[in-house]
Amino acid sequence: MTSIAYQFTGTVMTDNQLDSRLETLEIRASHQEAAIDELTRTLLSQEKRIAELAETIKRLEVQLRAMTPSPIDAQLDEPPPHY
Repeated sequence: MTSIAYQFTGTVMTDNQLDSRLETLEIRASHQEAAIDELTRTLLSQEKRIAELAETIKRLEVQLRAMTPSPIDAQLDEPPPHY
């Protein structure tokens, strides 16, 4: 194999050094892609959970309103004052 020296930013690199650098960059890119995929899955899971919790809160608000008498309803049930 012929060894050719390449010069980038003042540094001379051989084919082996370039291959090694390329491999390192490919490994980094692979790890970053895996991390992005994991973050995406986590985000989607959290969005789903937030939607479920928002729905639960709505149902609990409806139940609470049904259990708590309205001050207006209480006034209608009271007999009018006698003069």
